[in-house]
Amino acid sequence: MSSTNRLLDETSLYLQQHAHNPVEWYPWGPEALQKAREQNKPILLSIGYSACHWCHVMAHESFEDLEVTEVMNRLYINIKVDREERPDLDKIYQTAFQLLNQRGGGWPLNVILTPDDHTPFFAGTYFPRDPKHGLPPFTEVLQKVEAFYRENEGDIRQQNRALQEAMAQMQPGGGGGGGTGSGTLDSSPLDAARHQLAQNYDSTYGGFGQPPKFPYPSNLERLMRHWFSTALNDSPDRQAHDMLRLTLHGMGSGGLYDQLGGGFYRYSVDEKWIIPHFEKMLYDNGALLQLYSEAWQALGDPVFKRIASETGEWVMREMQSPEGGYYSTLDADSEGEEGKFYVWTPAEVKDLLSDEEYAVTAPHYGLDRAANFEGRWHLHVYTGLEEIAGQLSISVEQARKQLQSARNKLFTAREQRIRPGRDEKILTAWNGLMIKGMACAGRHLQRQDFIDSAGRAVDFIRQTLYVEQRLLATCKDGKTHLMAYLDDYAFLLDGLLELLQARWRDEDMALARQLADVLLTHFEDKQHGGFYFTANDHEQLFHRPKPTLDESIPAGNGIAAYALQRLGHLLGEVRYLDAAERTLQMSWPGITELPYAHCALLLALEEHLNPPQLIILRGRRDAMAQWHARCDRTYSPARLCFAIPAEARELPGLLDERQLTDADVTAYPCSGAHCQPAITEREALQPLLQERELPS
Repeated sequence: MSSTNRLLDETSLYLQQHAHNPVEWYPWGPEALQKAREQNKPILLSIGYSACHWCHVMAHESFEDLEVTEVMNRLYINIKVDREERPDLDKIYQTAFQLLNQRGGGWPLNVILTPDDHTPFFAGTYFPRDPKHGLPPFTEVLQKVEAFYRENEGDIRQQNRALQEAMAQMQPGGGGGGGTGSGTLDSSPLDAARHQLAQNYDSTYGGFGQPPKFPYPSNLERLMRHWFSTALNDSPDRQAHDMLRLTLHGMGSGGLYDQLGGGFYRYSVDEKWIIPHFEKMLYDNGALLQLYSEAWQALGDPVFKRIASETGEWVMREMQSPEGGYYSTLDADSEGEEGKFYVWTPAEVKDLLSDEEYAVTAPHYGLDRAANFEGRWHLHVYTGLEEIAGQLSISVEQARKQLQSARNKLFTAREQRIRPGRDEKILTAWNGLMIKGMACAGRHLQRQDFIDSAGRAVDFIRQTLYVEQRLLATCKDGKTHLMAYLDDYAFLLDGLLELLQARWRDEDMALARQLADVLLTHFEDKQHGGFYFTANDHEQLFHRPKPTLDESIPAGNGIAAYALQRLGHLLGEVRYLDAAERTLQMSWPGITELPYAHCALLLALEEHLNPPQLIILRGRRDAMAQWHARCDRTYSPARLCFAIPAEARELPGLLDERQLTDADVTAYPCSGAHCQPAITEREALQPLLQERELPS
């Protein structure tokens, strides 16, 4: 007999996946929290997400088992949380896990809380139904913890106070954590980060650390900016250049990248980038789309252009809703097997291709080698086309045409398979990352369709997730809810500034200003600097973090400081510049201690020390096109160019002073607070641009 619980009507696919469990699940909210207080039952808080493999395992083993769920329902108030919709809860309880267990956490995260103040006194991750992997059975854990709660309340209260004090001490800036940094901001962390990245670098295959290997786009962006700044000063850091290029090629030619359909998977399980964990996350691909498009412009490698183009096309094809917002995730599994949608056998491939196509495709993707994934083949570039062309006595161009024809056929055949599940909730923060990626790639690749895609996503957010000048965090099937977090405002603001460079719209600038003002009004720590993850009118939780460390996505404080700083220069708005500087001061002790883990904040630091070059163009759209294209022609990460058409109205701040003139186009160049005379001849702009560019 099937049953349902209170998760059935939630917007989260992950919660809906548990809606038919015999567990009496609640979503996080007043009903569950009040019931825990009234019954004096500890809360079992279980956090995961829809594409999490071990979350699925624990669900099947324990949350669908009647013996296990009887214990859960009898002893606890059970709350299920999607970490993608409630990153506020995930951040604080992952931190608590680390303090309680003295090691990093993960998902599923299972935390047991006191019913009155929701402080965790026990935290674990995966527990099996039956004892295995050296772990006790879940029912035994539940019964022992509940008994300890009943018999040792005083000890638990003492531990809870110590945990709360420890979390306050960890808070950057205030909370006992040393206050605002008082040192002079300088460039030393930029060089230190470069050297720390080199120490963790895999010189054989690229990337950082040991398997599982993640793409870490923030680290690679830091290397690219570092190389560029040294090259601009006539002393190029060749090692940084080579680290960047090898890693981008390793990821792009490896199995981390979908060689047929575009887009990147979550991480590689091996050091060679061959076999991934097959889920595709929107946030990874937003950052990598930006990175590869910028790398194409910076390094001129056509492989990077192809990868960025294919990734953007995949986003529009598979991850953008008809209404415009971007979906969250593609699952790793289809038909109950990880990777089944993506893998092949040589016989399947041979049946679909001509002999000439197979002769190129088999050695290129390793189909002439041993199977690499559970008896099947996951496509990965083993042999380059130049070598294959030589072996077959054909031209490289012929080999390229045969491969492209084969890829088209294989992709068409793959489209007929049963697809992986797609999590169709639309998250504001992740959309902000993809809006930036699509707008950036649109500019660098001259892809108007990418720019239009980003604009449609912004329109969706404005129409659906922006209510009474405040953002909501998530939407699915027309249902929007949850107060937005720091990341929602910061990432969307950053994406809007990128989109405005690709295509000006007055309403996008108005939205950017509104988001910035909400950050200062509702998120900023006025006393110590920086931004809290939750607003001052958010539900009060037992801890209010101020995240500065980059994780799988960049730190909200870093992107907030970076975007506010750029907006401040654009508008001449000192409030935004001051808030960015206070954030850097607040974060300075952490930045100097572990620079490479603060790459988002290093972006802001770099532009605080060396303000970006700002070019405002005014004129007719058609007349400005060549001027705009010249400003965007080369990689210059510290240049902002906005082409504001004649029909723009009610421009804010300094922009209102950038008036139309009798000339077809007028350029207003500035750097920080220093502005130069207006320019009406395109040739006169050339020397100013070349100051921030590498020689052709």
